[in-house]
Amino acid sequence: MSKVLQISNLHVAIDGKEILKGVDLTIRQGEVHALMGPNGSGKSTLSYALMGHPNYEVTEGTATLDGQDILEMEADERAKAGLFLAFQYPTSIPGVTVANFLRHAVSNVRNPDRKEGEDLISMREFRKELREQMDELGMDPEFARRYLNEGFSGGEKKRAEVLQLAMLRPAFAILDETDSGLDIDAVRVVSEGVNKVAAKVSTGILVITHYQRILNYIKPGFVHILFGGRIVENGGSELVDLLEREGYDWVRAKYPEAAKDEDEMEQHASPSGQLTF
Repeated sequence: MSKVLQISNLHVAIDGKEILKGVDLTIRQGEVHALMGPNGSGKSTLSYALMGHPNYEVTEGTATLDGQDILEMEADERAKAGLFLAFQYPTSIPGVTVANFLRHAVSNVRNPDRKEGEDLISMREFRKELREQMDELGMDPEFARRYLNEGFSGGEKKRAEVLQLAMLRPAFAILDETDSGLDIDAVRVVSEGVNKVAAKVSTGILVITHYQRILNYIKPGFVHILFGGRIVENGGSELVDLLEREGYDWVRAKYPEAAKDEDEMEQHASPSGQLTF
């Protein structure tokens, strides 16, 4: 039986400022969902809150994975339970190779009871699987010997996350603006990798994005519009087409209270123009 990620009436605050104001979302393994919304609507807040980032305070609501309360778990426990986040801006880790990082991650995720200092997955088994996954994704074996994300191009960083996805085999993967900073060729390559992995292990996918282009490759069966901290529309691919044609003006007109909240949230942009959530 497929697992279910259930989010109900989720409220999340940052520094006392409420960002998410009652999000409801249900994702089943094997389903592909897209979450769209303008800058500052709370899309990344949702992803970070689900993964347990300490700066994001859940003030109300629930989030369960196959009935388990993930909000009571530490971030590593959420990963072990089957939740994965591909970051918009992956962090570089100098001195740690891609292979070494993955060997430790795989050992911990696949053996949730493993204690610090206990044996990792055998090197022979790990190398065999890593080589198979990289071959399937069309990746040069030398990639695994590089330090994680150090000197990587935008496309290489995102492909490294697809490799993590392939090796960790999560029940659910959140892709937080994976298309950010990528040219169209890189979007296609990364998307094809995600599709291969998701089909192989029946991963439930939540694609968080501003634009249609990645959804031309990772095709969602369900589309949700997040506006003013709440999901205001649910539908299929027709919502993607509508946003591409008309932007968010019709959303503002249809949901004036959410539009008011959206305007308030935009005021929390930093002077550089980077939103704080």
